Amino acid sequence: MGLTRTLYVGNLPWATKPENLTELFSPYGEVLSSRIITDRETGRSRGFGFVEVRDEDAERMVEAMNGAEYEGRMLTVNEAKPRQDQ
Repeated sequence: MGLTRTLYVGNLPWATKPENLTELFSPYGEVLSSRIITDRETGRSRGFGFVEVRDEDAERMVEAMNGAEYEGRMLTVNEAKPRQDQ
């Protein structure tokens, strides 16, 4: 198993589900997992999510998807910053 990277995906339509993220990114490489971040209180999408991808696919995915249009919205895609809170 090679290295993996996590990509941040922002400006998502509220109705986007994790499986939609997988479908969006799959043409450019293997998606290992995807998740949408939701508000703890309401359970509603906060409009962004993350996809975990293989290291060798990450840059191609960012190039293909950053600025791409999805349901009328321009996506923001970049490599997620590691969390500093551990």
